[in-house]
Amino acid sequence: MNKEEVKVYTEEEIKKKLKDSIEGWEYDGKWIRKTFKTHNWKSTLIVINTIGHLAEVAWHHPDLVVSYAFVEVKLMNHSKKGITDLDFALAKKIDDVIYWNPKEDSKYLEGTPADPRFAYIKAQK
Repeated sequence: MNKEEVKVYTEEEIKKKLKDSIEGWEYDGKWIRKTFKTHNWKSTLIVINTIGHLAEVAWHHPDLVVSYAFVEVKLMNHSKKGITDLDFALAKKIDDVIYWNPKEDSKYLEGTPADPRFAYIKAQK
């Protein structure tokens, strides 16, 4: 995308777009952000690596706050110093991948067991 074509959204536009199309993300005046709650450190590392992969492929890099049982993702277009379509697109892709439920797509992919020893993400959807 040509940098001149990148629109920086106003606060009103950001809040409307989040409300209408991206569940669970909030705007704090600088970033759009979301916290993913996990069951344990292993789950947290999986979330971090997944977000890292998506961000690298998208060439758009979030700030992360990481703890034992959560990952907070903060998105803002650093070069434009604001929220752009790049942020919304990456937020949507992160949600799609992190919350993907294989049971909904395939009879062959069962997803993680209900057993807490194998629990992964604490679903928000």
